[in-house]
Order: sequence, then structure tokens, then C-alpha cells
Amino acid sequence: QIKKESFPEKEYDVYFKQMADFLLYMNETWNFIESGEICLASVKELEERNRRLYRDILPENYGESYGNPAYAVRKLGEGYGQLLSFLYTELRGMIAAAYEQDRFEMTVRMELFLELYAVFLCEWEDGGTLPEYEKLRQIVYWYVSDYSETETLKLLRSQLCPEDSLAIRIVKGCDLTDLRYLYYYGEYVTEEEIRTARHFNRLPEERVRLIADTFTEGYRTGFSVCNKDIGKKKTVNIRYCLGFERMIAQAVTNFERTGLQSIIYRAGTNIFQGSLINRSGYYGAVPNRQWDYDHKDDQALFLDSPYKSRKLEAMRNALESLKKEAGEFGGPALVEVFGEKPFSPVHTKEALQLSERQKKLSLEYRSASGALQNEYIKAKERSFTIIAFPVPAIGEAYEEIFDETVRVNTLDNKKYRRIQQIIIDTLDQAAFVRVLGMGKNRTDLRVRLHELENPDRETNFENCVADVNIPVGEVFTSPRLLGTDGVLHVSRVHLGGLEYKDLRLVFRDGMVTDYGCSNFAEEEENRRYVKENVLNGHPSLPMGEFAVGTNTTAYRMAEKYGIGDRLPILIAEKTGPHFAVGDTCYSHEEELSSYNPDGKAIVARENEVSALRKADESRAYFNCHTDITVPYDELGELSAVTADGRVTVIIENGRFVLPGCEELNLPLAVSS
Repeated sequence: QIKKESFPEKEYDVYFKQMADFLLYMNETWNFIESGEICLASVKELEERNRRLYRDILPENYGESYGNPAYAVRKLGEGYGQLLSFLYTELRGMIAAAYEQDRFEMTVRMELFLELYAVFLCEWEDGGTLPEYEKLRQIVYWYVSDYSETETLKLLRSQLCPEDSLAIRIVKGCDLTDLRYLYYYGEYVTEEEIRTARHFNRLPEERVRLIADTFTEGYRTGFSVCNKDIGKKKTVNIRYCLGFERMIAQAVTNFERTGLQSIIYRAGTNIFQGSLINRSGYYGAVPNRQWDYDHKDDQALFLDSPYKSRKLEAMRNALESLKKEAGEFGGPALVEVFGEKPFSPVHTKEALQLSERQKKLSLEYRSASGALQNEYIKAKERSFTIIAFPVPAIGEAYEEIFDETVRVNTLDNKKYRRIQQIIIDTLDQAAFVRVLGMGKNRTDLRVRLHELENPDRETNFENCVADVNIPVGEVFTSPRLLGTDGVLHVSRVHLGGLEYKDLRLVFRDGMVTDYGCSNFAEEEENRRYVKENVLNGHPSLPMGEFAVGTNTTAYRMAEKYGIGDRLPILIAEKTGPHFAVGDTCYSHEEELSSYNPDGKAIVARENEVSALRKADESRAYFNCHTDITVPYDELGELSAVTADGRVTVIIENGRFVLPGCEELNLPLAVSS
């Protein structure tokens, strides 16, 4: 009926008719799937339908999309524009609902649209005016508040319960040589996903099995090396990008042999499931990262103290009702991708922004929700694994780079274990580590190490050889904060899908005291960018990890193909020393005992901040951990310095000079 009505204000009439068109298409899409027509459709029809779902927010159309807050404000006015741009974004969550045949998710969004439309219509009919903004905001507020309990339970069920999800049906039940299956998810599909799937289909069975075995064995090994009982667990959550289904199908089979059922859930698509920027779950092509970025703070419409409390209560109730499933959950197994074009966002002043009070509430919520999840899904009992592969956007040498990445992911653990032990033995004699950049890199850091009470039986560093964290190639520790000082600088780095130029963090006694980058013309905007996305909104964070990356083969791959700026942090962190801001590597696992292959106990499991958990857990954890790597070609020196001032150089001018580590330089010699 809305399509036949005329709202007197022309710009609003255009908006409501466009939204009505979209809802009608969602209803038609539901019928297309429910009837089974989707399985009979041609590739061309499926492609056209997929394009229609996403074309409005694609970069080439975003300038005139209501998903763009700047356009919405220009057409609909301040306040109204932001709110109706949020509504547009929330309605897009119906795409997933239609493909999953979720009547509830379809209905509540139609209900929200009709309620807001009716208010506009009634106000105009009564007085010839637009409704008060606050009246509209209250509708949005009660929408998210009223459905928070139901939506939280639904989300946690999808993450903890091995139900017959859409993705499981596709991975286990579809003919993966028929690439029409890619369109059955309802995710955006491009030539990238199609080429990835084709590449996997061309691989020999033994190659696919090797890739999947490396992935699932890393998960199993993660339990054994940390003395955790995988026998207590019944489920594992697999996260991946479209195109990897042949590998995922083999991984599901492998996990079943281990006694684990696979859970595969979709990355968030609505306000109840978190920011679009940090996708957690399976997903297809990202239609427009700027759209994601513009809507990252949409909760500014409704976030207040009562809502925060309501959401935490909903989470506790949901976890309590799923207590058994939470206890049986083993943790995630992630397949990451890399090679996409680097993204540096543009600041849209019309986009919703959290107030200072809301930022504080958001941090409090993340801290409390993290503690809640750990109460039911105990970190000391679960594990994880992560592996990464390139996608075709990496360049013309995609298939070569893919094969090289497989080689990097399956390097000889024993060789690296031996060499890394030499580095650890040297570092364990040191009071602190000195790290200096070279060339344009301004890094100048002094990292304080814990004192070992019994060096014959204790160590500060973990000898990491590709179990949970694939590929092989690092030794890491949780440094002492007191006495950890200096500047960390890197010329260019990608973290969480965002690009940073000249990223700079200043530490004093292990805490970040200053920061910046050169992405934007205004220094204030640079600081806000770093604070929101590296510090996760916190005014400061501790140095939670210091590590020495040893995977020079991965570095050589990056140099050979010119892809250093596109490596994921998972691989990039192995290509030089890296430093993490946030929680330590042993967050919530400080009391567990773990040992290196040489039998020494790893004792540097906390710092002065995480030690606060004994008195007040809310002050001990930040629920974030961001790794920043200084690559070999920007590294002038990494030295171990003893308490009496003796200096042992481990890396100099980007090369390993510590005796016994020369073999690591062979790939570097090839790359140079």
C-alpha cells in the first residue's frame, strides 16, 4: 500500500517508497527460496538477483544511497537522516533472514519500518509537520531493548549449538563443483569467491586434505600443548569466507573423527550482532567497507545505562539457559583471507558518533560481557586455531602465492623449534630487550622482562611452532610493564581490515601514553582513528605481548610478490618483532601451567595490569589484543641486554646474527 500512497514531503516519499520496494523484494526472495526455485535457477539469474540485493551500497552507487549517512542527511535533514540511514541498514539484515527462512527476523524489521512510517504519516495528517526526532528515536530504542533478550539467545544458540544451519547444509549437502551453491548463502558474491572456489576444485584431493589436516591438527594440538582435555568438548565453530567450502567440508569430516561437531554461523548482519567491521562467522564479499565504517557507531541512537544493563542481563540469561552447550564448546577454528585492496576509511561527519558517556558505557559493556562469556566458556578449558590463505585480489600470481602460502603454513616445525630455542636461551638471560628501527622507522623501545627465579626450570618465552597459531615462527612473552618505555613506529600496517600510515605508539612503564598516525590531514582525526580502532576506545592500553618473529620464508614470499602490505597479521607478526597492545597472550589462563618442548615452565603469564584480577577483574582485562609488527627491512637492531649491561645482538640490519640462527637468513638472502 505504501507504494500507492504519497507522502507530502517529496524526499521522504522517495525514501519510504524505496524501502517499501526493498521489503517487497525481500518477500519475493523468501518465496523464491521457500518454493525451491533457487535450486533450479540458472547461474545468470542467481547472479542478477545477488547483484540486485547489494548494488545500492556498492562504492559506485554509495554516493546516492540512503545507506550513506551523508546522502541521507542531505536529503532528509540532520537527525532524521542518521536515524533513517540506520533503519535502511537494519532492514538489510532481512537478506540473511530470507535466505535462512527466519520468519521472526523478517517480521520484526518489517514491524519497525511500519511503525516509523505510521508515525510520519499520522503526524503529517494531524498537523502537517514531521514527527519530533525524539519520538522516532524512542521507537528505535524500544525496538533494540524489547528484542535484546530474544536476539541474544538466538545469537548464542547459533554460536554454541550444532544445529542444521544453512552453511552446514551447503558444505555437506551441495555439489561443490556446481558453483551455483555460492549464491545459496545470500552473501554478496563476486568473481573473487568464484575464482577461489574454482581454484579449490582444481586442487588434487591429497592437496585439499593436506590443507584441511594442517588446519584441524593445529586445533587438536592446541589442546594438548596447553594440557587441556579436548575429550570434554563436543563442538567447534568454523569461520571462513565463501569459496573455501571444499576445504571446510574436509575439515568438518576431520573434526567429526576427533569427536567434535562443527558449528557454522553467519557473520553479523544487524544491530544486535555487533559492528559490521569486525565480521565473526562466515561471510562473502564485503560490498563496501566505507558503509561498514560509517555505521560502526549506530548504537549511539540508543546506548544508555539501562540498555547496557538490559543487554548484560539478556546475555547472562541466555548463557545460563545454554550452560551445558557453553561448557562443551571447544572454541573457534578460523580461516582468514588476505590480498584484498587495502582500505583506509574516510571520516563521514554525518555518521553517528558515540558521546563520551556512551564510549564509557561501551567499554564497560565489553569488559562485563567478556567476563560473562569467560564464566561460561572458560578460556582455561578451550582452545582455537587460525590459518590464512590469499584470495585472487592478491594479483595475477594468485595461484603461485596460494601454493607458496601452503608451503609457509606447513614448514618444518622441528627446525624452527631448534632455532627458536637458541633465541629463547639468549633472551632468558636478559633483563630487557632493546629494539631499534632503521631508515625512516623511528622505533626505539626498551622492553623489560620478568626475572626468572629458577632459570634451569623456568622460561619467559613460549616456543611457538604452529599449533593454534599457523604458520610457525615466533617466540613470545608477556613483558613487565614497569621499565618498558619508548616509541613503537611502523611506516605502514593493516590491522583489523584498516590501513594505518606512520602508526606511532609511545609507551611509559608499559602503558600507551601518546599515539598518532598520518592517515588524515587533521591530527585530531588521526588520534581519534588510532584510539577507536587500535586502542579499542580505551584511553590507554598496556603492552600485552612482545615477540620475535622468525618466519623469514613468509617475509621472502611477501618481498617476492610485493604483498607485504596485504599480509594478515597472522603471518605478518612472524616477519619481525611484534608488540601487542591490550590483554596478554595468557588472558584468563594465568594460573594454568604450560611448558616448552625443552620442559621448562613458561612463567611470564601476567603483567602488573592483569595481576589486578585478584582484587578486581574489571580492571585486569580489556578484551582486545592488537599485534603490530616492525618488519625486517625496518629493523635496525634487536638485542638482549643483561642486568650488568652485557649486550647480545640477535638481529642487526634486518638479519639474524645470533650464532645458530644463520639458517633463518637464507630466505632473506634470496629476497634481497
